[in-house]
Order: sequence, then C-alpha cells, then structure tokens
Amino acid sequence: MTRPTGRTSGARAPGGWSTALGIAGLAVLLPLAHAQGKAAAYDPVTQYSSLAQINKNNVSELELAWEFHTGDRPGEGFDGLMSFQDQPSLIDGNLVVCSVKRKLTALDPATGKTQWTFDPQEPDVKFRKCRGIGHWVDAQAEDGAQCKSRIFLGTVDYRLIAIDAKTGTPCEDFGEAGTVTMPTSKPVLWPGEVAATSNPAVVNGVVVVGSAVADNQRVDSPSGRVLAFDARSGAPRWEFDPVPRSADEPAMASWKKGTQGIGQGNVWSSMAADDALDLVYLPTTSPSSDFYGAIRPGDNHYTSSVVALRGSTGEVVWHQQLTHHNVWDYDVPARPMLIDYPGKDGQMVPALLQNTKMGLVFIFDRATGEPLVPIEERPVPQDGKVAGETLSPTQPFPAGMPALMPQSFSPDDAWGFSFIDRWLCKRETKKYVHGPIYTPITEQGTIVVPSVGGGPNWGGGGYDPASHIMVVPTNRVPIVVSLVPSAKGTASVGEVSLESAAGMAFKMDDSPYVFNIKPLLSPLGSPCSAPPWAALTAIDIVDKKIVWEVPLGDIGKMMPFQPPAFLNFDTRLGTPGAGGPLVTAGGVAFIGYTLDNTFRAFDLHTGKTLWETELPAAGTAVPVSYEVNGEQYVVIAAGGHTMYQSTMGDSVMAYKLKK
Repeated sequence: MTRPTGRTSGARAPGGWSTALGIAGLAVLLPLAHAQGKAAAYDPVTQYSSLAQINKNNVSELELAWEFHTGDRPGEGFDGLMSFQDQPSLIDGNLVVCSVKRKLTALDPATGKTQWTFDPQEPDVKFRKCRGIGHWVDAQAEDGAQCKSRIFLGTVDYRLIAIDAKTGTPCEDFGEAGTVTMPTSKPVLWPGEVAATSNPAVVNGVVVVGSAVADNQRVDSPSGRVLAFDARSGAPRWEFDPVPRSADEPAMASWKKGTQGIGQGNVWSSMAADDALDLVYLPTTSPSSDFYGAIRPGDNHYTSSVVALRGSTGEVVWHQQLTHHNVWDYDVPARPMLIDYPGKDGQMVPALLQNTKMGLVFIFDRATGEPLVPIEERPVPQDGKVAGETLSPTQPFPAGMPALMPQSFSPDDAWGFSFIDRWLCKRETKKYVHGPIYTPITEQGTIVVPSVGGGPNWGGGGYDPASHIMVVPTNRVPIVVSLVPSAKGTASVGEVSLESAAGMAFKMDDSPYVFNIKPLLSPLGSPCSAPPWAALTAIDIVDKKIVWEVPLGDIGKMMPFQPPAFLNFDTRLGTPGAGGPLVTAGGVAFIGYTLDNTFRAFDLHTGKTLWETELPAAGTAVPVSYEVNGEQYVVIAAGGHTMYQSTMGDSVMAYKLKK
C-alpha cells in the first residue's frame, strides 16, 4: 500500500484513559506461594537538569528541605477525576505551583514560603488537574513594567489568563482584565467538557492553547481546535483543527467520507516550541469516537500525529501520523522532546523525539519532519473487525529502535502466583481476541497491548544529552476493550466501577456500541500478565538498544499483610502509575510515579536504586530541579491520582543534600 510522505505545506477522557487495578487481590494468592534560581538549569521539554551537585555518589544524603500544602484535595464523597500532576516552574526567582483546582502559588524556592497566590475561580467540577503553565517575557516592555514577565494559565472552563509573574495579579492589557474566554466549536454539555488543563506553549509572542475534550460522551463531539492568541494583547491570531474541515485541505483526502459530525483530535498533552524555526509541535489525539471508526474511514490525518505549525500563522509545515485510523485510543500522549540527533551524514541536527502509548520511539528532523530513524509500514491484524469498520492494513514502526514494552499478549503469556492462578488467567485470556499490537477491537472483547493508557503516557521520558540515554516509565497491565451493541448495553455515560475491577463503560446515544474497558485480571484479582506491572526502562536512542530495565514500584506497602520471610517473596513487582522522570547531569534519574507513595533515585547508567523516600501521597507528577544560593533542590508534587485509587494529598516536597 502506498502512503503519502506525511508532509504538507499550507496554512478527551481528559488526559486519555489509564487503567486501575485491584492490587488487593494479591493478598489472596500469597499463601499459595527567597533567592534567585537558575531556570536555565532545567529543561521541562527533555526533563533534564544540567545541575550535578546532587549526583550518584551523594544522592543517598538527600533530606527534606521543605513541604508545602496547596490546600486542594478531594473532599468527602468526591467521585470525580483528580490528579496532582503539576511540573512546577521556576520563574523570576519564584517556584510557581499549580494546584488541582488550578490555583497558582509562588513559593520561595529555598524555603517553600508563599510569595503570592492567584485563584482563577473555576467552577466546581469533577475533573481537577493541572499539568503546568506557560511563561513569556515581553522584550518590548520597559524593565519593571507590569506583566513584562507573564504567566499563562488555562482553566477547566476554557479561559486563558495572563498573570504578572512577580506579583500574581492579572495583566490588564491582555484580553478583558487579563482573561480571554475561548470559544468552543459547539455548546458544551457541562463546564469542563472542553478544558485547558496542560501548559500553553509560547512561540515568538504567540501563545498557543490546546484542549482536553471529554472522551466518548458523544460521537459528534466538540472540535479539538488549537487556538492561538497574541501574547501581549490576547487578540486571536489563528486556529488549527486537527480534523480538517475544508475540501481543499491536503489532509481531507485521508477522510474517505469527509468529517461532518466528527470531533476531537485535540491536543490534551503539552506542546513544544522552537522560536528559531518559528514552529510549535502538537501531539494530537484520536478523533471521535475512540474505539469505533466506521463513520470515519481512512487514515484520518492530522489526528494521532505530530503536527508542526508555523507559530506566526498556524500554517501546517509538516506532519507525521503515528497511528493510522486510530481505534485503540492511542493518542500521542507526551510532549515532544526537542533534542540534537545524528543525521544521515553523522552531524547533529535539531530533532524531535516522540514517545507514544505504544512504547514506540519516533525521531524526526525538527525543521522538515523527515524521519531520522526510518519508518517502516508493517502489516497488522485485520481478522475480527466489526461490520463497517475499515482498518488500516499497515501501521508505522521505527526501524531498528527497540520497543519499550511487550507488543503482544496470548494465553501462553498468562501468569499467576501459583499454578491455579495461572490456569485461571489462561482460561480468562482465551475468552477474548488476542494477538499483537493493533489487533482489531471486537464485540467478543480484545486484549489490547500496550494498554489504551500506555505504555508510556503524558509524563514521557527524561533525556541525558551526554550519554544519549532516555529513561521512560511504562504501565504493563493489558486491557480488555469490548464493543457491546447499544441495545444490549446497560451502562450510563461515563459509568465507572473500579472497586470491582469492572473498569469503565461508555454509552453514547449516537453510537451503535457501548465501550467496555477493564484490566485483564484473574478471578482472584491479580493481573494476568507477568510482572513487572510497571517498569522503568533506559534506552540509548543513538545505539538503539535497551541499556537497562527495572520494576517500578513495590506492592508490599499495598498488601494487607506482609508475606512470611521464609517465602523469600520479592514484592518489587511494579505498580501502575502516572508521571515521568527527571534526569540530571549528576547521573541520576528521579521518579515518583508509583502507587506505593515512594520517590526514588536510580543510577542513570545501571538502573541501581540509589535512594528512596516515602511521600505523603503518590507522586504521580514530573520532578524538577533548580539551584538556589549554591544548593541544588529536587522537587515533586505528591498528591496522587483518583483513577488509580492511590493515596491522595496536596503536598509539594523539596529535597536537598544534608549540610
């Protein structure tokens, strides 16, 4: 099959769905067996710090420097989605934290004391998270002018707010008294159906905002448009819809029946920008709906892609689709990494690295979109697809680059703590369609590996430019997705039942199917896949090889009792989680991620655990590092994630070396 090159020139459940498991079931099986910081020292795009005061030789000497509480945590009876995923930003000498209700607090980075606060006064909704903020310095403004240095904050009710970075007051020259109310393509069903929860990107004085559009609420869902505004005045500059709307757009040829009544394709994760190239890079998602695409035959460009837009105009400069005709919820989940990478002549060229839910690593020339790691179109399974579905016969794979996790599952892969549990899992697996990645979603139910939530997700990886090692966490519990005819489905929209491991069920009035999604567990409650159920993997992206891999997380803390010592039972089996790593020039990889409320440091080159400390809640965020008064700090938000049934909290934890 001939495909376009993926380059043209021309003008959800928010954050994706991730699984939660009934870890408690494992217990049943055990008897059977004020200072100026240096912002440049940390790059949030590669999650790398050039600081090396804390290194692999002394990281074991870390101690708590300070702890801050945002005050935002789930109240009694809260039954929504809440996750403290902020990646704090060091701006003008303050460490700015964004709480789950998107309240900003500027802290003294050395002491954790509050300098100022800003409350966007969001409506009370069941969707609460913040993945960060944007920042821009107005080079034309006089020194000391109000909002010369400004912070951009998106809100759950789809506003864009500009705030003075020094005082925390709204920028009066931006929009109306500091706020732009962004339009949606159609009226929302409730506040938060279309939200701006990830950090806006700023490129050459243009602020670019993506959106989280609630998944699987209606087939004719709102558009996932990306909107751009003048960073100084807030005036609209351009908009881009990943679902093309005009017949003269080159991407429209990949939508065989057009795009009437199709929405989403949104950018719910973080974008990256290159001022020198005047480009902003969008990681886009699947169009509506996630698991059934009969009304949208074709590859569906520009969705499930990396799209490079001209920052000044919104013109498409290049695009590369990473999943054709996406019916597996394989959104592009992580912020694109901007790195240097060897080109065809061996010289380093500006590159873009994209982690995916599939555990596949793609690398492109940042200016042109040409693959720096060749892409192969490989045949994928077709048998079993539902009536009316037209799947792509091939999918793109990076040639020679190892996958970060297993790419298939079968009854032979079934696992258990005992022969009984393994037999039960093997029997359970045989109930469903199974096979390699991209096996069609079916009415019988399909085991999806990697999971619809990854594999890697929004936390992405941390990259060390000296060693070319990238460290990436992955969830590894398979998911079962079933298409249940609507006449037989009994679920309500967005019904969730995690306590019984029933997973999620989504029913849409305009869809012929109810989507049922659940983790693949044995009847006794443990995962049917072999551990680790989460792993941390180090990959040399130049030599294209796995350097090391270790389980990520310890189930021991989550068990109702500890196994007897004579069993010699290793509880380091990995726990599914969320977040990402921090990699430092000191040869250390820091990560929270896990459900065991632990913050860990690993040797970047060997994977050896160098240090760990208990957190007050799960650290499902991305750590950051900075230097103040000659001391290096490592900071992580520890507030947990309701979808994983983790310990919840509202802490920001800062660590430094003992004096």
